[in-house]
Amino acid sequence: METQKTYTVEEAKSKLETYCSYQERCHAEVEKKLKSMGMIPQAADLIIAHLIENNYLNEERFARAFARGKHRMKFWGRVRITHELKSRGISKYNIEAALKEIDPEEYHELFEALAEKQWLTIRERSISSKKKKVADFLLRKGFESNMVYDKIAELSKI
Repeated sequence: METQKTYTVEEAKSKLETYCSYQERCHAEVEKKLKSMGMIPQAADLIIAHLIENNYLNEERFARAFARGKHRMKFWGRVRITHELKSRGISKYNIEAALKEIDPEEYHELFEALAEKQWLTIRERSISSKKKKVADFLLRKGFESNMVYDKIAELSKI
């Protein structure tokens, strides 16, 4: 049986500083990492406090970076971003701050381009089936349902 490597608080601090420097992290990710390292709760709390005090861990900064990245790289909508942040235990305040990172004009342009591209990509004889597939795709991406259904109605008239 392989024994887990044990870390001193200082070693764990150093390792977590590197972990948080590499990429923005939320508290839940850091807690999970500490648990996987076998740190006791008191030591974990001490390390998390150290990371926050030294600005390695900042939930608002994480939320803002997450929203920007998922919107620009994965083309997610506000609904999905909000859901994903909530599932990571991010506060309502930080979620609202994160959504402000998305430029409304850029958001709308991305939505339009994605909807039109998907409409042209789906080869379906039945128009109702095509509408459903495009709508499902856009809803999965996390765009607001009113936007999706308005756009589907517009595209099906072309």
